[in-house]
Amino acid sequence: MAGQVSRTIALVLASIAATIVIAAAKADGLPVLGIDVGPTGVATPSGEARYVTLPARGGTVVARVRRSGGQILNSATLPGNFTIPAVAYDGSAGGLSADGRELVLIQPRVRFPRARTALAVLDAQKLRLKTILRFRGDFSFDAISSKGNLLYLIQYVSPKDPTRYLVRAYDLRQHRLLEAPVVDPHEQSDKMRGNPLSRALSPDGRWAYTLYEGGGQMPFIHALDTSRRIAHCIDLDALAGNRYLWRLRLHTTEDGRELLIRDRAETELVVETKTFHVRSPTVTGGSQGGVNWEVVGVTSAAALVAAAVFLFLARRRHQLAVER
Repeated sequence: MAGQVSRTIALVLASIAATIVIAAAKADGLPVLGIDVGPTGVATPSGEARYVTLPARGGTVVARVRRSGGQILNSATLPGNFTIPAVAYDGSAGGLSADGRELVLIQPRVRFPRARTALAVLDAQKLRLKTILRFRGDFSFDAISSKGNLLYLIQYVSPKDPTRYLVRAYDLRQHRLLEAPVVDPHEQSDKMRGNPLSRALSPDGRWAYTLYEGGGQMPFIHALDTSRRIAHCIDLDALAGNRYLWRLRLHTTEDGRELLIRDRAETELVVETKTFHVRSPTVTGGSQGGVNWEVVGVTSAAALVAAAVFLFLARRRHQLAVER
């Protein structure tokens, strides 16, 4: 019987890994129903596998699945109902530390607000349950530090407005919720509000960048240093009044020096991660490896002029040769 159950679970997980279908039957920790990244999962740091979740009778199946071929590398069944947490409305997934050792799952949401929140912390290598965290009040998962010692949560402070919240840190080593919220010391206390549209991580997993629509005010990027519990809010004045904010996606360059805010294939803004300077994609700003499109444009124009002159002279010489 146990072997049959294992084979059934394996077949279902393999099907999920092969089809990568986004299900909308449940919701994750976000305050809006209809987003579930459990079947699509979260990728390992190497990108070779993904962690996925599947509801089972009386529990949750969590598995590590190879991306190429869908081979199940490891699986386990947990008591209770948990899923991979989504961290933005574009379906960005979270929960796995950059060192690949800690995996955090969250109890699916059925209403807003909820009176209690539960998260499961697992050994990501062995898929062994380490602890279940239970909080009084409404929380969602936000990020985990690269070494897996700090967990960041979104605490919703208004029962009627899900855009009002605090970022809280939980020490997984000392097993306590730190009292002081994580804020940008240069911003007002009510600055942090809005809906998370898209998430990007620095290449080393230390920084978590989240694009927010601003709750009807100024759109901004919340830059969270998960190792030092430091936050910065980067105002995006150029996006004020933009009617297509929900189409925007956040990306980091391979070297981690820049954040790209894109509307499909078009880059709208570039943010330098060292200085948090926001600029147009047509200006280099002195960043190494960038392309100065103004110089490219001038060079291209000069090349076209030179080509036109060359063709004119060539035709003139041809005409003189014919006349002779």
